[in-house]
Amino acid sequence: MDDPVLRRLLAGFRAFHARHCEREAESWERLVREGQRPEVLVIGCSDSRVDPALLLDARPGELFVVRNVAALVPPHAPDGAEHGTAAAIEFAVRVLGVRHVLVLGHGRCAGIAAAREGVPDGCGDYLAPWTRIVADAVAGLEDPAERERAGVRRSLENLRSYPWVREAEAAGRLAVHGWRFDLERGRLEGYDEAAGGFRPLAP
Repeated sequence: MDDPVLRRLLAGFRAFHARHCEREAESWERLVREGQRPEVLVIGCSDSRVDPALLLDARPGELFVVRNVAALVPPHAPDGAEHGTAAAIEFAVRVLGVRHVLVLGHGRCAGIAAAREGVPDGCGDYLAPWTRIVADAVAGLEDPAERERAGVRRSLENLRSYPWVREAEAAGRLAVHGWRFDLERGRLEGYDEAAGGFRPLAP
């Protein structure tokens, strides 16, 4: 393979294989044999800098992850159309029985910026309607960090519009969380619903 980017990816897979499929063969075989049993669904952004498994140092099988532009949760809309994020939430909650749903926003999020400032030219087919999910929540906010926090809060609101999420949360089988990764400072903050604001989580 001549392309250096693809060569780097293949080298990365070889490292993954050696670490998980060979050195930890018993754990890997158990995952294959018994299937996945993650306890956490992460709804994260597609941004290449904020891979949830890397940020949280997760092992194979620990996280069920869905990523999209700006880590948004659309509102419940069972209209028979294709809804990738909603399908992942439904599968994680109703089939896998995850105990936590974590919305993971981040700093310098271009998707959140586009919700306020408009999408790039030529991106009106899908990106413009998608960012409208959060447009009204960020419209009056000047501080980018506050817009990103508002995006997390809107996604938490929309998450609870799914009846089976509300039911599982009310029954104590499920907890929902909103986190934001501060890209510039390398810090993690979480939304404290009781206090109505974000507070530092780590480091």
